[in-house]
Amino acid sequence: MAKLKPGDPIDYWITYLEMDQRPTAPIPPMPVGQALALIAAEAPPADYFLYLYQAVGAGHEWTDWLDATPEAREAFLHDPQVTLFTLMVDGWPGGFFILDTREAGICDLILFGLTPAATGRGLGAWFLASAVHMGWDRPEVTKMTVNTNTLDHPRALALYQRVGFVPVRREQATRTLTQAREV
Repeated sequence: MAKLKPGDPIDYWITYLEMDQRPTAPIPPMPVGQALALIAAEAPPADYFLYLYQAVGAGHEWTDWLDATPEAREAFLHDPQVTLFTLMVDGWPGGFFILDTREAGICDLILFGLTPAATGRGLGAWFLASAVHMGWDRPEVTKMTVNTNTLDHPRALALYQRVGFVPVRREQATRTLTQAREV
């Protein structure tokens, strides 16, 4: 394995996925033994969003929203067609996702993920299935979309496919690493 350092470029693959009908399987039961809640944020402050974004995405090179202007972040977060949901685990934020229905008929599942502290607690499948069902519950949705890449959690693509998303295209991209990484 090669070790890359911050500042090194890295090539990665983005996979775009779609789901053109509501899943027939019900939402799996909420995992037991943990106090869990999914809470929608109404026009959340950018600082809260950035906290979640970095808590979930720092290890996966999520940096795009860090480079956005404060005005762009606020416009996105305060759009009535965009809703941020926080997964609370035993009283602390364990993950989040965003549902974006700004494009007619489409619900885009954006930035889905768990924090490192919440990973490995049996929450992923339930959390994703909940997000998908909540997306399909939005008015006039005829398709859901999501994308993931090879810098994300190694099981992300398989999990999206397991809940019913189908890959529709792939593209290669390059970014500059913000932290060391073995490849």
